[in-house]
This record gives sequence, structure tokens and C-alpha cells, in this order.
Amino acid sequence: MAQVVLRWLIQRDIVVIPRSVNIERMKQNIDIFDFALSDDDMKLISTLDTGKTLFFDHTDSERAKWIINVWKDKFE
Repeated sequence: MAQVVLRWLIQRDIVVIPRSVNIERMKQNIDIFDFALSDDDMKLISTLDTGKTLFFDHTDSERAKWIINVWKDKFE
């Protein structure tokens, strides 16, 4: 699955810097140049973007303040 996502990004000319400490995953992450996604696959994967973050909305100032306060409380 990760290789498909990496390949999708590469085919869109997006610079990808995958991160892993697992040597096998590192090898898998670089092994994305022996296949290409079809135009239909590229379009289908593009439809998966809902435009909403699964983490938090960094443009929401109240949410950003809350996160800053959580970190301050933890480290002060």
C-alpha cells in the first residue's frame, strides 16, 4: 500500500521523503520505479482526498492555541 502512495506522489512530480528505521521498509520504499500507475488509477486515487485533515485543522486558531497549551503544560 505504501508503495502505491509513494508511486502516486512521484507520478504527480511531488518530492517524497519517506521515513523508516526498518531496513526492509526502506528497501520497499525505494522499489517503486519498476511499475507505473495507469491514468485511471491516478484519477481514482485522487478521489480519495476529502479535503479534510485526519489529525487537526492547523488553520483553526482555537485548536492551535489548545495544542500549544497542551505542550506548554507538558514541558514547563
